[in-house]
Amino acid sequence: MQRRDLYFAVSIGFLFGWLVLLPAKNLGFSITPGFVLSSVVGFSVFSPLALFVTFLLSRFLSGFFQFGKFAAVGALNTLIDLGILNLLILLTDVTGGVYFSAFKGVSFLSAITNSYYLNKFWTFGSRLPATLEEYFRFAFFTLIGLLINVAVASFIVSVLGPLFGAGPKVWANVGALIATVISLIWNFFAYKKFVFK
Repeated sequence: MQRRDLYFAVSIGFLFGWLVLLPAKNLGFSITPGFVLSSVVGFSVFSPLALFVTFLLSRFLSGFFQFGKFAAVGALNTLIDLGILNLLILLTDVTGGVYFSAFKGVSFLSAITNSYYLNKFWTFGSRLPATLEEYFRFAFFTLIGLLINVAVASFIVSVLGPLFGAGPKVWANVGALIATVISLIWNFFAYKKFVFK
């Protein structure tokens, strides 16, 4: 584990702590200065600690540290995704149907821009400059991930509908989170085997 890994982890935690405020606000949490401070500081401390744990576990499970970095990037991407999605929900009060699917597509595409650069240069440690061929390969596999992500979220939100007494805003976030986990697994293996090998 290098010093730059810790810098990346702290930065990711810091951004995560700020971005989590949008979904929290949309879900009805009171965004007090104490809430902001605990979110930003808490995630800024948690992120490097979690990465250090994956580093220690990688001594027993080969590749676990790389997956830990991928998960940290994925967590940030998730909050970029959820942050933009919740901003659009806050602005329009739309939580389902075709507009929700369009919002989910926009939020997911915003997150993949971050994903490409952080995964290329930090997670997979590429020292080569970005190429158009690599970018198109990344975009191709990410597009499949996007289709998986949007389809799963749209199915959960628009077909299943809110379950267990959840309100529409909570259920929109549940659908988005489940979709994110499924597409995260797809993306890790696709990027590792076919994009940044």
